[in-house]
Amino acid sequence: SRKIVVAEALLESVIKDCDIKDYKEVKKFKGKDFKDTICNHPFLDLGYDYDIPMLEARFVTTEQGTGIVHCAPSHGPDDFNLCLNYGIKAIETVDGDGKYTKNLPLFEGIHIFKANPIVIEKLKAEKKLLSSGELIHSYPHSWRSKAPLVHRATPQWFISMESHGLRKKALKALDETTFYPDKGRERIKSMIETRPDWCVSRQRVWGVPLPIFVHKTTKEVLADDEVNENIASIYEKEGSDCWFSDNPQRFLGDKYKAEDYDKMSDIVEVWFDSGCTHAFVLEKREDLKWPASMYLEGSDQHRGWFHSSLLESCGTRGRAPYESILSHGFVVDGKGLKMSKSLGNVIAPEDILKKYGADILRIWVASSNYAEDLRIDYSILEQHADSYRKIRNTFRYLLGNLNDSFDKVDIKKLDLNQLPELEQYMLHRVFELNKNFKNYFKSYDFHNLYKELLNFCTVDLSAFYFDIRKDALYCDSKDSERRKSCIVVLNIILESLIKWFAPILSFTTEEIFILISKDNKSIHLEEFMEFPKSFENEKLNKKWIELKKIRDICNISIEAKRASKEIGSSLEANLIINLGKDLLEISKNIDFSELCITSSAIVQKSNTEEVTTQTIKAEGDKCPVCWKISREKCVRHSN
Repeated sequence: SRKIVVAEALLESVIKDCDIKDYKEVKKFKGKDFKDTICNHPFLDLGYDYDIPMLEARFVTTEQGTGIVHCAPSHGPDDFNLCLNYGIKAIETVDGDGKYTKNLPLFEGIHIFKANPIVIEKLKAEKKLLSSGELIHSYPHSWRSKAPLVHRATPQWFISMESHGLRKKALKALDETTFYPDKGRERIKSMIETRPDWCVSRQRVWGVPLPIFVHKTTKEVLADDEVNENIASIYEKEGSDCWFSDNPQRFLGDKYKAEDYDKMSDIVEVWFDSGCTHAFVLEKREDLKWPASMYLEGSDQHRGWFHSSLLESCGTRGRAPYESILSHGFVVDGKGLKMSKSLGNVIAPEDILKKYGADILRIWVASSNYAEDLRIDYSILEQHADSYRKIRNTFRYLLGNLNDSFDKVDIKKLDLNQLPELEQYMLHRVFELNKNFKNYFKSYDFHNLYKELLNFCTVDLSAFYFDIRKDALYCDSKDSERRKSCIVVLNIILESLIKWFAPILSFTTEEIFILISKDNKSIHLEEFMEFPKSFENEKLNKKWIELKKIRDICNISIEAKRASKEIGSSLEANLIINLGKDLLEISKNIDFSELCITSSAIVQKSNTEEVTTQTIKAEGDKCPVCWKISREKCVRHSN
């Protein structure tokens, strides 16, 4: 005649585990039908004379048991939050020693880890236990002592997220804050949107005390500005530790009697401490401003320092203590694994400095995308060392061709129309890169900044401009207009590169600047470049983008001949280039033998827009000056 309620999915396992021999199904119904059902406590007449409501909870599963579980709001966050939603208060059932309190009749004073068999025996005695057994399940343990943990519901001090609109203020402040990277905004925003009230008290013997008095009879918190000002004044002179040792009457003054109040011994949680730093770092110093321009820390601080600073400042000042936040990832090994001595994947900064020098370590920092974790190992550093050599060789080329004699160009007086078109194009590239450089710095986008600077050195300069202008620099007469124009542009490029790279290659650029500077000033005391708008020439840029495409096609044709051993260097080749009407038009006055570094180049009109080229072996005599091959005597040799 006994009736039990079991989840349908667990019926067979309950019958087996409880060794039920005979049963029949009386009724089937939905779990939601339990709504408003009140149950009796198993120890109803033994001091537990209160109703037990049935509650719906999503965390109850059908993996084991009956589908119905007991709820202990004092000993687990899921149970606590569930009961909180239903207006059920948690009572203190376990004291600080891990023993049951007087709120649990029959078991007061028993340690919870010794209570299990006692409770089971009492249930059996009252004939309230259908079955018992052992379960293996996950249980929280201290990471330090490895001892099992006990969840306790204890009275704490909270800052409400709702009563004074703190949540709304914080969310509004986040919308007014700039984030680098921008994904940080959504990360901290989702935390603020869903977080509970802020528990700011802790029970420890060290820390900053919460200066709170509670009336012994009424249990009301003493809220008196005069008392608070008095406490703050004492703290400022003597430090907060005096709260623990001094007579309470000293803090209360003459308005209240110490014997009427309990002085709280709780301390403030450390994140509240860190959240207050803006007040004494920024507001107390005349040389700094509030709010801070930026808070910069690791990405874990979205739930830490960024978070607590936001709440504390919004609660006391109505806005965030920062205008922007930059968060970065953490240093990991080349495979993305956390560095650990046991794994042997730790690289000490001093070892990097000894092997590569500081500037290559700085390149690694600048080139890493800090929005993600920063990978490092010796293979990665070798790649940066190779890039550094390319950059250094770029500087060596510039210094060598300027004969270590840097002449600062007055760019405001520079007449661009007197320069060859290639030099005008390179000055446009310098203008464009300088604009990008400032934008990258403004947005703290250092890895893309470095990538573009390296690309400029290797692609725009070494593989293009330097390659083309070697002929003019080495073979033209010193008073050649083409050579003089090139020297002017090389001076501008050198000054620009030194200043662009100075924040990254601090030591290399200082070394170069001391070499070329006439006043022995440091590069780090210089200002960044400012170029006149006249340097910008988008029409010319579009033209040269097309010309470089033609050059690339020509180079493919030349390389095919070199691969087949028909020619050695590109100067052993003559080019025939077939261009459509539009490309033929923009190629007027362009010497493709100069662009492609061949002995000659003929441009012909094509009936299609497709660029086609033919590379043939040059015939004639090789000029000992410029190395070009021609049937006619080279003018340079004659000169």
